[in-house]
Amino acid sequence: MTTTPFQNASTWIDAENAQDPNHETYQSITYPKELLYSNRMYKRLMDFHPNASESVQIASKAQHICRWKIARESYPMDRVGYLKWREDLKKFHAKTTAVILEKAGYSEEFIARVSFLIEKKLLKKDEETQLLEDVICLVFLEYYLDPFVHKHDREKMKNIILKTWLKMSEKGQQEALKINYSAANLELIKESLEL
Repeated sequence: MTTTPFQNASTWIDAENAQDPNHETYQSITYPKELLYSNRMYKRLMDFHPNASESVQIASKAQHICRWKIARESYPMDRVGYLKWREDLKKFHAKTTAVILEKAGYSEEFIARVSFLIEKKLLKKDEETQLLEDVICLVFLEYYLDPFVHKHDREKMKNIILKTWLKMSEKGQQEALKINYSAANLELIKESLEL
């Protein structure tokens, strides 16, 4: 049976992410952390926008590909260091994905488009970049907000939630309000957004 470039690329992206030495347990099953994140991104994208293009689908799966290879600690632990780390990560994720897509037989044009999306270029202006950003924010709010709440004080959390909210489209924001939050987190979200 022949496989499509998309199936091959997906399998290879999963194989890369499955090598993550960091693990996360969800519903009593332990996963490589970035593989779990990749699966959550893809599932959320397809639920939120079932007609998403193939380039967005791949960008959603590869959003954090091999993220553990560039440690946050290898940069200065300040705002400037954090932003540089994030910028370098985007380029690294785009490059790592480009190699896989080339091997899968995609055109240069397609690969350039996926890189553009992973690097989140023209946010708020490019519809697909915005769609990907919405999915990133939805996945954060659904699965990663709670661990953050336990790590940071209330004022910092309110700032994080507000920043996340402002990155989203109106459709994304409406979707975010449908997530099943704990009572305490819902209260925090409402307080952050002054709802």
